[in-house]
Amino acid sequence: MSSGQVVTLTLAGKSLSLPVFVQPGQAEDTLLLTLGYGREVCGHAGKAVGVNAYPLRSQNNRYVARGASLAVGSGITALASTQSHWSMEGRAIIRKGTLDQFKADPHFARKAVEHLPLRSLWKEHDYSKGYQWGMVIDLNACTGCSACVIACQSENNIPVVGKEQVLNQREMHWIRVDRYFEGDPADPELVFQPMTCQQCENAPCEQVCPVNATVHDQEGLNAMVYNRCIGTRYCSNNCPYKVRRFNFFNYTGDTPELKKMQHNPNVTVRSRGVMEKCTFCVQRINEKKLEVKQAQRELQDGELQTACQQACPASAIHFGNLTDANSNIVKQRNGDRAYELLSELNTKPRNSFLAKLKNPNPALHKSDQHATHGGHA
Repeated sequence: MSSGQVVTLTLAGKSLSLPVFVQPGQAEDTLLLTLGYGREVCGHAGKAVGVNAYPLRSQNNRYVARGASLAVGSGITALASTQSHWSMEGRAIIRKGTLDQFKADPHFARKAVEHLPLRSLWKEHDYSKGYQWGMVIDLNACTGCSACVIACQSENNIPVVGKEQVLNQREMHWIRVDRYFEGDPADPELVFQPMTCQQCENAPCEQVCPVNATVHDQEGLNAMVYNRCIGTRYCSNNCPYKVRRFNFFNYTGDTPELKKMQHNPNVTVRSRGVMEKCTFCVQRINEKKLEVKQAQRELQDGELQTACQQACPASAIHFGNLTDANSNIVKQRNGDRAYELLSELNTKPRNSFLAKLKNPNPALHKSDQHATHGGHA
């Protein structure tokens, strides 16, 4: 059975026809139904989406039921899933190990790849003065809840493109949560990795833009000049992190005036034909810089947060000024678990990740005593 296959599920004399979504790690002879879909009374985006599973519930089996039967049907439904989009499988992107290994070699994450002598073709800019922004994401803390994705979408006026365009891999999210499986498909390990623009100091996207639409500012931000962009998408092709999004259609062209009031007035509403990407919430940066300037004081560590950082319930995202030696972001970035993703390409990313550590019971995980790198999507 493959994902999208329509089946008939019968429980206590009640039946539903719905597609299956095959996932590694699901226990044999079990299935999981997600409640909340198939509603008729709701907003435009959620109306009649999916199948309503509530009719199968009863007073005696609210959340767990036994004795269900499954019959394979003949139909196929296209399931719009982003879990395999933009995957970087096969590279040393997820770096993890056991607590014992970390104690033996605290810098194992940085040693996962070999760094050849790195030289730039261009004269590099001095980023040691003024505000210099950076981000650190703790893979130990991330639960894959995607609250950061929704917060970024709301903050930055990112449109909902719909099922058809998601099937074409045209989703617009500026931050995504990659998930990777590793090991036995029947009992895999699962790890999540939030992926956003790495704000590379030596950005491959900038070097190929024919109209200089993607540029670097003095604070280390890789910025987009929308009115220059002509939509060649060269920058997206040259980005090793696959974090740039092309706006294929004018999703906001016919937005009613009342719904336009939902937009963030501090963020440009883009139209079709331009590339988009994470900006480290530059509108929040500029607002806070103006606030402290008017108050004639210094920016305090932690008082400026990006939307994804603010929404993260596990505090997995850290953001701040890299020139503040006493800031939390600097301490995290200089920590033993920190590593820069694909830094062997000499992109010099402003983002860092903290390696994932496990402390398994030796009696239960006798074979899991070594670090692994990468994963399988």
